[in-house]
Amino acid sequence: MRALTPWTGLSTMKKEMDRVFDRFWDGDFPQLPSMGEWAPALDVSETKDAVMVKAEVPGMDPNEIQLSLQDQLLTLKGEKKQEKEEKDEHYYRAERSYGAFVRAVRLPATVDGSKVTASFKNGLLTVTLPKAPTAKGTTIPIKAE
Repeated sequence: MRALTPWTGLSTMKKEMDRVFDRFWDGDFPQLPSMGEWAPALDVSETKDAVMVKAEVPGMDPNEIQLSLQDQLLTLKGEKKQEKEEKDEHYYRAERSYGAFVRAVRLPATVDGSKVTASFKNGLLTVTLPKAPTAKGTTIPIKAE
């Protein structure tokens, strides 16, 4: 006969839930839109010299997007407007999303706000945030005696 062993799946699930809630309270939880809302997808990457943020904003005019940087928090704000409907147009499927959005991203390094640049091409907004000199770190040479 086999000995009965306790099921450990519940313990594993509890650990995973604890990890998710820990990330949420630390402010590292991704900001997800509520059902029915639209928000652009973001990529945040870091090189030796800069932090890069790329946002997918297809169908938007770059003049309708606002960027702000305060206390290492980059905020993107805008509205994707719906095209006017034609009276004789009958939809069989409508999957595109519209509406106002606000996305805020805590940057992984200290940046120099006076040197931030942004470009827009084919619906992709690219924000380049050069790191502050203190964020790049320094190499300290060791003298042999």
